[in-house]
Amino acid sequence: MALNEMFVGEIVTELLKQLNAISHKSCFCKSSADNLITSIQELFPIIEELKYSGVELPAFRQSQLNRFSETLRGGIELARKVLESGRWNVYKNLQLVRKMEKLEKQVARFISGPMQAHLLADVHHMRFETMERFNRLEQRLDSMKTGSGRWVEEAVKRMEVEGDSNLGGFSGIGLELGKDKVKKMMIERDDLNVVGIWGIGGSGKTTLANEICRDNQVQSYFNNRILFLTVSQSPDLEQLRAKIWGFITGNEPLNYTRKSQCEWGSGPQALVVLDDVWSLPVLEQLIFRVPTYKTLVISRFKFPRRVVNEVYEVELLGEDESMSLFCRSAFGQNSIPPTANETLVKQIVDECKGLPLALKVIGASLQDQPEMYWINARKRLSRGELICESHENKLLDRMAISVECLKKKVKECFMDLGSFPEDKKIPLDVLVNMWVEIHNIDEEEAFTILMELSDKNLLTLVKDARAGEAYCSYHEICVTQHDVLRDLALHLSNKGEVNERKRLLMPRRDTELPRDWEKNADQPFNAQIVSVQTGEMREMDWFHMEFPKTEVLILNFCSDKYFLPPFIDDMPKLRALIVINHGTTEATLENFSVFTNLANLQSLWLEKVSVPQLSNATVPLRNLRKLSMVLCKVSNSLDPAVLDLPQIFPRLSELVIDHCDDLVKIPLSICKVNSLQSLSLTNCHRLRELPADLGMLKKLQILRLSACPELKMLPPSIGELVGLKYLDISECVNLKCLPKEVGKLVSLEKIDMRDCLQIVNLPTHAALSNLKSLQRVICDDEVFGQWRNLEKTVPNLHVQIAEKWV
Repeated sequence: MALNEMFVGEIVTELLKQLNAISHKSCFCKSSADNLITSIQELFPIIEELKYSGVELPAFRQSQLNRFSETLRGGIELARKVLESGRWNVYKNLQLVRKMEKLEKQVARFISGPMQAHLLADVHHMRFETMERFNRLEQRLDSMKTGSGRWVEEAVKRMEVEGDSNLGGFSGIGLELGKDKVKKMMIERDDLNVVGIWGIGGSGKTTLANEICRDNQVQSYFNNRILFLTVSQSPDLEQLRAKIWGFITGNEPLNYTRKSQCEWGSGPQALVVLDDVWSLPVLEQLIFRVPTYKTLVISRFKFPRRVVNEVYEVELLGEDESMSLFCRSAFGQNSIPPTANETLVKQIVDECKGLPLALKVIGASLQDQPEMYWINARKRLSRGELICESHENKLLDRMAISVECLKKKVKECFMDLGSFPEDKKIPLDVLVNMWVEIHNIDEEEAFTILMELSDKNLLTLVKDARAGEAYCSYHEICVTQHDVLRDLALHLSNKGEVNERKRLLMPRRDTELPRDWEKNADQPFNAQIVSVQTGEMREMDWFHMEFPKTEVLILNFCSDKYFLPPFIDDMPKLRALIVINHGTTEATLENFSVFTNLANLQSLWLEKVSVPQLSNATVPLRNLRKLSMVLCKVSNSLDPAVLDLPQIFPRLSELVIDHCDDLVKIPLSICKVNSLQSLSLTNCHRLRELPADLGMLKKLQILRLSACPELKMLPPSIGELVGLKYLDISECVNLKCLPKEVGKLVSLEKIDMRDCLQIVNLPTHAALSNLKSLQRVICDDEVFGQWRNLEKTVPNLHVQIAEKWV
């Protein structure tokens, strides 16, 4: 392909046109659009020079430019999606913002990274020079490649890796030196079975461990058998031991005994990484003395050599690395820009004392702030330095600078994150529901706050590989937070008298409630959010407490039996209840009768529990709007003989049943819940049929049935869902066909039917031609052509072949 065929002016011109429209219309993607406009305008003259130079590029460089051209083509399609996306669709906008940011980074890396467009232009100016000089330039360009030789592609991959790694990351010489030292301990020293990485909080220990696990040499040495586990302050040792032993033996799940360890004398080489280990007794129970198995321990604490044979101490960043990391966060580049106050920047960087996490978060908090704000931050940072303070308090005081600059509502949302256990993924569904209920905001504003916290490095979004664009479910996306940032949220929330705190939070899992709660139980607690983290709780383990103002209760536990707290009866304003079991099996809930007084409950999230039988007498949740049951046993609770869903949940608008493997049949009464707008029955591997009267749900807009392999047919009444906008039947591998009644879904906008292996023929063209609202279909090769034939009849339809994924 010649250059002038590839880099046609229409691509760049059309992309700039779309980006300018975004800049004027979309507040979510405006920043990325503006940056892309600047970058592409700088690149355009160089493209034109190459285009009209008359010189054929070598295939080597041609392929690199070809990949970049495809990136720009994809940018046009992405820009169109941004312009078509409604502001109300939080799910879709979340995906589009991230994709725009990714495109922005791709273009920036292409211009300023190894693919130096100016160097390429220089090469063309020298095209009549000697072959020797040309070869020297070619070698110079080759030496600037990233990774193993692929330019833009590898750079993008590295950016994605950096984006997924923990906050507090560092890069450059320090990271490479640390990685080399730990690799030598693990690979070249057969006498070392347990190796450690030690460092203070926020120093980048986990980032270093992640880089080691991604290293090709390490992966090859251990035959890609690497297990990464986060232990944390309150681990479930039984669950962790079972995971490790099953991984070592290759027979997961496998019951572990000391005898079985003795009998297991050899096996394939394996590495287990234990991150965030807090105590020696815990560590000793997680180390297995197997010859071909090694352990990498990451901790803030040093352990004796009899347990951890050799330790690498993570060094804090040097002056140059500190400045580079800070500038990337504050200015989006590796050095101080000419417009910044160099002295002031250096003073603030110095106050961060080489801590990667502090440099990254404080830098992000000062981005785009006026100089006077920077001066004030420097003063407050310097005042926080007290000789008698511990490292943790010093770090927390520094980090507080980054939170105090937030708007009040955003700061409150950040502090809410301390309500969840350390080192656990927080379902975005839970978080947004909570914010909507207690901060008087809608989902759009909650999304905006989420993006602001993410942009300031105060949380990390973890997207599921299958998270779609439009109509993506929140429970497919999670949030994580660095443990030091969680400590900061707790530090700020736990100030003041315990009865007057806005958030009553347990910092870690314990066997009983905190003593200061019991000591002050004679007075009401005015907390808006209450978060409890325990193991098994029996009736006698609770004591009387009053919560007249509580709107959110979060119960995190690890047990196979749990007595719901009696004080729920004394929470008249409770709007959101979150019950999450982190144990290995579904927990039996007792005292379910406390639900009888929850007249104001709007949202209920149940995870890994056996849901008790629901009936009119036990659960009159008249105002419940959203019910989510994830990894639960639900067959008993959904007994059709005693269940009348319309009476129990007269206002239910969203029902989520996910990974509930005992769900075989949906009760018929679900079809009478006239208020239902979204129904998700996903990953339910035994679900065999849907109610014949499904079409009675006239207000239903979203129907998700993904990964239900036993489901063989959709009821013909599906054609009566006149308001349905999204249908997801992906991975329903035994679904025989799409019923012809699907053609009656006049409001349908999107169908996802990837991995529907049995569906090889669609309803007739005439049956489907009424789908005038249909905009997108995701399908497999077998039916792609049949859907494409519909594009002539349905002008806005775009058919996409599903990407293969694991």
